[in-house]
Amino acid sequence: MDVPKVLREREERDRFFAEHYASPIPEEYLEHFSGLDYYPPSEQWVLHGAFRPLPEQKIPVPSSSGGSHPYTVRGAIDVEIAGALHTLTVIDDGDGGAFIPFRDATSGDTTYEGGRYVSVKAAEPGPTIIDFNGARNPWCAYDAEFVCPFPPPGNIIAVAVTAGEKDYRPAVGRDA
Repeated sequence: MDVPKVLREREERDRFFAEHYASPIPEEYLEHFSGLDYYPPSEQWVLHGAFRPLPEQKIPVPSSSGGSHPYTVRGAIDVEIAGALHTLTVIDDGDGGAFIPFRDATSGDTTYEGGRYVSVKAAEPGPTIIDFNGARNPWCAYDAEFVCPFPPPGNIIAVAVTAGEKDYRPAVGRDA
């Protein structure tokens, strides 16, 4: 695992959130925004799995709006997590990439209740890596104005994935 790379990517995300016009942080919280909270990087959460492409299909995925929206399935990754085999659905991100929306035992406790996303390289069948150190909150975790997909039913992990972003709690000024 490349810890300096993980830390650099986190710094870039924090800078984007603090400075970019398209930041999902509501304007009233930007003045006191000093970065997101993360679990420390850990080799434990760099997992090796096997990607299986599936025939292109759209599935209804629950969303933060309360309904569901169709998303294109890229395939599935079979991976062992804490001694249990999981088959995680890989979703097309619409920009040429793929991600796994997932929930785990930290959801609603130390991480966003709706789950998190982890990007994966999923094009060819065979070995692939899921690096949960890159797990991130969907934008609806920062502002309810955003509509985000939640994990499909099979992407629920029973153990605590103590990697990646933690839940966002806006910092407010002393006078607030």
